[in-house]
Amino acid sequence: MSKQPTTMSSSRPYMVRALYEWILENDCTPYILVNALADNVMVPTEHIKNGQIVLNVSPNAVRDLELSNEAMMFNGRFGGVPMDIYAPMSAVLGIYARENGQGMIFEMEDLDPEPEPPKDKRFKTVQSSKPAAKAEKAERPSLKVVK
Repeated sequence: MSKQPTTMSSSRPYMVRALYEWILENDCTPYILVNALADNVMVPTEHIKNGQIVLNVSPNAVRDLELSNEAMMFNGRFGGVPMDIYAPMSAVLGIYARENGQGMIFEMEDLDPEPEPPKDKRFKTVQSSKPAAKAEKAERPSLKVVK
């Protein structure tokens, strides 16, 4: 008897959580690269470069970090101003250690539509003014392997 192939959920959130723990256990600072132009991403627009933003998600830099299967959420300070950050897991392009660049960049996946952010007045959706064609081009990570 052969089993029918089963469609599996994305491994991205599991890899993000595992690498986050691994980076912290090695006394390094976890940085997450996010496609800032993806739907439902809420990040400070003044820190977006080439359609991407790098976020320090170390325990001493953020509060209430949640890395769920659907999204990444936390409260951070940018220029001393607290801000709630939200990014669907499909917008997470990579996670790496600031000190040595070790981590992982993810391939773009065909995922289900991004989940809507929580219906909370703290969250405000950032809309991109760039055309969709440019947004697709900006999804490629700008990191390189450092050995």
